[in-house]
Amino acid sequence: MTRNSSKGAFTRVLSFAFGLWRRRAGSLAALIALVLLSTGADVAIPVVTGQLVAAVSEGSSPWAAFGLLLALGAFSVAAKILSYFAIIDLTIPTMRAAEEEAFARVQRLPADWHANAFAGSTVRQITRGAWALDDLADVLLLAMLPSVLVLGGTIGTLAWFRWEVGLIALMGAFLFIALSLVLTLRWVAPAARLANAQDSRVSGALADAITSNAVVRAHAGEAREEARLSWVLDKWAHRTRRTWRRGTVSGFTQDVTLWLLRAAVLGGALMVFVRGLAGAGDIAFVVSALGMLDGYLRQIGQHARMLQKSVNDAEELVELMVAEPERDVAKTPALALPERAGALAFNHVGYQYAGAATPLFTDLHVSIPAGQKVGLVGRSGSGKTTFVKLIQRIHEINDGAITLGGVDIAQVPLAELRRQIALVPQEPVLFHRTLAENVAYARHGASVEEVREAAARAGAADFIERLAKGYQTEVGERGVKLSGGERQRVAIARAFLSDAPVLVMDEATSSLDSEVEAQVAEAAERLMAGRTTLVIAHRLATVERMDRILVFDRGRIVEDGTPAELMAREDGLYRALRARQTLAA
Repeated sequence: MTRNSSKGAFTRVLSFAFGLWRRRAGSLAALIALVLLSTGADVAIPVVTGQLVAAVSEGSSPWAAFGLLLALGAFSVAAKILSYFAIIDLTIPTMRAAEEEAFARVQRLPADWHANAFAGSTVRQITRGAWALDDLADVLLLAMLPSVLVLGGTIGTLAWFRWEVGLIALMGAFLFIALSLVLTLRWVAPAARLANAQDSRVSGALADAITSNAVVRAHAGEAREEARLSWVLDKWAHRTRRTWRRGTVSGFTQDVTLWLLRAAVLGGALMVFVRGLAGAGDIAFVVSALGMLDGYLRQIGQHARMLQKSVNDAEELVELMVAEPERDVAKTPALALPERAGALAFNHVGYQYAGAATPLFTDLHVSIPAGQKVGLVGRSGSGKTTFVKLIQRIHEINDGAITLGGVDIAQVPLAELRRQIALVPQEPVLFHRTLAENVAYARHGASVEEVREAAARAGAADFIERLAKGYQTEVGERGVKLSGGERQRVAIARAFLSDAPVLVMDEATSSLDSEVEAQVAEAAERLMAGRTTLVIAHRLATVERMDRILVFDRGRIVEDGTPAELMAREDGLYRALRARQTLAA
């Protein structure tokens, strides 16, 4: 059976749901007990109804049967109400746990996974899956379970009346349930799975265009984005229409089957009555039982469709939960880094991107002493960014070892390793939270005074204090309310607060005007002091004051020296790149 089959999907989703329900065994047990009590009362109602009609037809007192009928109804309603409270206590913690654990899993998935996923689609998969677990609990525990129990009890009482009538009911019920399951699992579910996948793509397309709205407006691309969304929605409409039509045909087929079953059972009971083997009370009992049988069978058909829908809706959430997270400690045993570890070394490192035909790095060997400021330069795609990502273990090397403070980073827990490395990216990403929260994100529990001090050292305090709400100003999604220079200074303040011994700067001033660039560069110089610093440079003028420059070309370090030494090489790559940029300027 393939992983994407309907049967496989049901197995995975139900296993996941029952695993969450087992954590609240008390609520689950109370719910099942209440359902059993309510169902038992419902099954007894047709029998007491027959006794009531028999008493009336025979001239006996009907009050005892009438009182019992009222008591059974009241008991059934009370048990149902209590079962609804019980399922609330079961479902809300289940949904919360599912969303929390899915979020935790997504955060720990590898960088390659995030690079290929739409954030909007992922959010949709998690929220839709959590609500599907609510539907799943309602269908299985409040609907399907009592329906099956009532169905079994009703068929048993019909068999007690006449075994032939009971056999007809049993065969008809079996045929109806089998037909419902086949239509649902083999015909409706595959179409629903495709419709859900396209629904996630719609969410992804919307989120992609909305979060890139500035680019859309800058290039007058509104009509293009609307056309692109229209194409995605066309496919969604086609798949959803097909799913709903199949559900409608499935429901019609089930209704026809139910009418045939009703005719067969009632016809059999009437034949018994005509032959003088049953009285009016018996026929009243059969009619009442048949009404209950018909109602619960109809509900089973509806529940099967709802079960199929909830399983399809939860399937993508379950797929997220089984996705392989990035390895925390790639080699055992786990090791701790020395305090303020700053010395870096690549020892015969090999790395190849997944799906690439050839390795990027082969036998890469380089050492960087603690406290040294190193510029990483070279053409685009030469390996500069990958070099620093390997240090952060965003990607895992294939061969060799990378050490920090003499310790193999593959044996260091990721959280500890990444706390040792501060990052100031070319395009800082800020949370849609306050400035204080964004700066303090570098150190959990930082005080207000520490946040203000970090902002002052980064040259950010002046512009922050000019704002109406100061440090309590919310910056907008990804920091859109701030200018590029302001975002950079917040990122530098965050790095100051982290106080990490290793600093990575990815051309942090390249997109700024000259005046703002000078201010940010001054803050960056203060940040570099006393830290092992790696500066990815596209504009080579920014690395002239580095202690050392590594020149990358197609995954190899082809030059290594001070800026003066590299400029002295007449046929050197660094000198050629520097001359080309000077000429262009």
